[in-house]
Amino acid sequence: MKSIILYSSSNKQGNTAQSVQQLAQQLQADSLYLDDYDIKDYCYNHSNSGDDFRALFRVVLNYDHIVFASPVYWYAITPKMKAFFDRITDFMDDETLQPELRKLRDKQFSILSNSIQEAAPKCFIEVIQKTCEYLGMTCRERIHHQYPYEDNK
Repeated sequence: MKSIILYSSSNKQGNTAQSVQQLAQQLQADSLYLDDYDIKDYCYNHSNSGDDFRALFRVVLNYDHIVFASPVYWYAITPKMKAFFDRITDFMDDETLQPELRKLRDKQFSILSNSIQEAAPKCFIEVIQKTCEYLGMTCRERIHHQYPYEDNK
């Protein structure tokens, strides 16, 4: 089973990256840092279709298992991860793209989170889990890593 880890964080080499590296070794997975890509917000008239999202999404569709990794930011995923999920709507809106979107129905997903708390909040998990299940994906596992608070003062 081919796995890919999509991750986002304001710190490319921070705790999320550390968690991603560990899991990537275990799964022999590829990883992709979403913040390196130009993913604009969803737009009803699709005026942003020239950014990196569509090509990136097509790469992700080549994997059997997709891990979504994000730190918990105010009970939510990062803005770039949210934009990635929102832009999946591009493939729902366009009948010519819908057959590609249906490929998600055969995919598994996992959630990898981290924060200073013992567990990810339910609302954080639900954003990813409910979206993926709506798309027909199957949840494989949820992993949370707790890291100590880092005071940068």
